[in-house]
Amino acid sequence: MTLYLLYESASGYSLFLANGLDEIGQNTDAVRSSVADLNRFGKVVQLTAFHPFESSLDALNQCNSVSEGLMTDELRSFLELNLPKVKEGKKPKFSLGVAEPKLGSHVFEVTKIPCQSNEFVLELLRGVRLHFERFIKDLKPGDLEKAQLGLGHSYSRAKVKFNVNRVDNMVIQAIFLLDTLDKDINSFSMRVREWYSWHFPELVKIVNDNYLYAKLAKFIEDKAKLSEDKIPELTDILGDEDKAKEVVEAAKASMGQDLSPIDLINVQQFAQRVMDLSEYRKKLYEYLVTKMNDIAPNLASLIGEVVGARLISHAGSLTNLAKCPSSTLQILGAEKALFRALKTRGNTPKYGLIFHSSFIGRASARNKGRMARYLANKCSIASRIDCFAERGTTIFGEKLREQVEERLDFYDKGVAPRKNIDVMKVAIESVQNKDVDMETEEAVPSEKKSKKKKSKSEAAKVVEPMADDKPTVATNGDASEDAKSEKKKKKEKRKLEQKQAVENSNGVNGAEAEQDRAAKKKKKSKSKNEDGEDVQPASDIKKKKKKKSKSEDDE
Repeated sequence: MTLYLLYESASGYSLFLANGLDEIGQNTDAVRSSVADLNRFGKVVQLTAFHPFESSLDALNQCNSVSEGLMTDELRSFLELNLPKVKEGKKPKFSLGVAEPKLGSHVFEVTKIPCQSNEFVLELLRGVRLHFERFIKDLKPGDLEKAQLGLGHSYSRAKVKFNVNRVDNMVIQAIFLLDTLDKDINSFSMRVREWYSWHFPELVKIVNDNYLYAKLAKFIEDKAKLSEDKIPELTDILGDEDKAKEVVEAAKASMGQDLSPIDLINVQQFAQRVMDLSEYRKKLYEYLVTKMNDIAPNLASLIGEVVGARLISHAGSLTNLAKCPSSTLQILGAEKALFRALKTRGNTPKYGLIFHSSFIGRASARNKGRMARYLANKCSIASRIDCFAERGTTIFGEKLREQVEERLDFYDKGVAPRKNIDVMKVAIESVQNKDVDMETEEAVPSEKKSKKKKSKSEAAKVVEPMADDKPTVATNGDASEDAKSEKKKKKEKRKLEQKQAVENSNGVNGAEAEQDRAAKKKKKSKSKNEDGEDVQPASDIKKKKKKKSKSEDDE
């Protein structure tokens, strides 16, 4: 049977034909020893076809597909074009050697080309990789190294940027740091209590909280200076006036020893450090709550942010937690007890990290195991919804929490809970309604924008006819030509006026000026006469009327 070898390099796909394998040996050790000799290896393995990548982006995509065990369209067309064609109903007389078994299985599923991946094939591919530059004639020295370096950098960069776990690394680091801070703050607070108790031992019994104790140790300093004037300030710190008076009275009759100023300064500095750590712990907890609401909102609403973060960190990522069955999630964190029970053939543990949930604490001793199994089931559903849902929502987590509450009531009071399918239907409907509301809210601003655009277009239409009314606006080429002709006429008129001015300068100006003056005087007298004529007709009409009336009287 003929053997073909598929080699994926940084510059492209290449297909090799392995003939006469007897010359280098059928054994893996014989092939390994003969690979170094190019003369022997070159006679057996020959290049059949080479398909270069179009660009660095294409090379990165092909590399990602090969690493995931998937055959791309380019690889399929390359193999179908260069491998011998098999008639229908007959077995192929060749096989394809590949380095990745997953890729070989996918190629066989899609194209029915028989593939093999074993030590013998891997040794042949190692020889191909060693002498690859000599098989490809067009490759210049150093080109392959540059391609490998560039592809390696881009592949690593893409793997770092592309994180399927939705940045749950931040949650894992935050919960680890939160647990470490809790231990450190507890140990440091005990050290402050022990150190300051040499000076003021009665304060330990009055104040139980570590943060308040450190704050009081920094404020009081020397107990001898504590008086009733400081009761208001002590009340602000403690929040209780009776306790503040009790601290002042205890300081007056304290049995502690006096400390030097240097010792008190060191105690104050250490107390301040404990206070800073406590405040940072509060901020870190708030950060963890916000991150959990972004990454796993349903899991956080079901079981709490801290317990959910511990489950994610113990599983390694949200994806790994979603892949776990509920039975694994139930005992997650109790691996030592599980293997100890398996070894000694004892009872296996009922719960692991989910024991810190309030639901298991509220259940009775007889029902703790049942409650842990039911809660693990719901946590598994919530983690899968958070991992694979496109939009983050807390509706499913709230409904699952309601189911857990109903199961608690069922164990305690015997009230029958709702079925899971009914609850999930209600949750899906509420999610769909929420999406519809969001779409309508997004549609309202778009309508407002369209109205504004319409008003602007109408205003433009109103302005256009006004512009048409103006005669001076030139909208066409003809109007521009008319304007040019008018300019030429004006220039000709100016030239004529200049010529007339030159002629007037020869002595004609004086006579013409006198004539102009006489004409002006005539015009003025004419205008006066015309004004008089306008007034006279009214008086003449009156006189005529009087004459007519007199003649009528005489008659």
